[in-house]
Amino acid sequence: MKISTSAVLMLLVAGIINVEAGPVAAGICYAGCGALVTACFAAAGFTFGTVPGAQIAAVPALVGCNTAFGTCEAACMAALFTPTP
Repeated sequence: MKISTSAVLMLLVAGIINVEAGPVAAGICYAGCGALVTACFAAAGFTFGTVPGAQIAAVPALVGCNTAFGTCEAACMAALFTPTP
């Protein structure tokens, strides 16, 4: 079965018209996670983004920061897929 170009175009337009604000909410969530992990690293005396993975694994405070960051980022996935009017 061959799908016509006009049918594909209609489906794409229908998808664009029904876009919700989920990606916007996810972007805001990701920014919050970034602020959280940056503040956490600063409280531990480090700069986020400049610490090698081996050192993160060796410092318990950084392990906690990294775990919180991962949990926060995972929660943002829910914001990405949840329709927001």
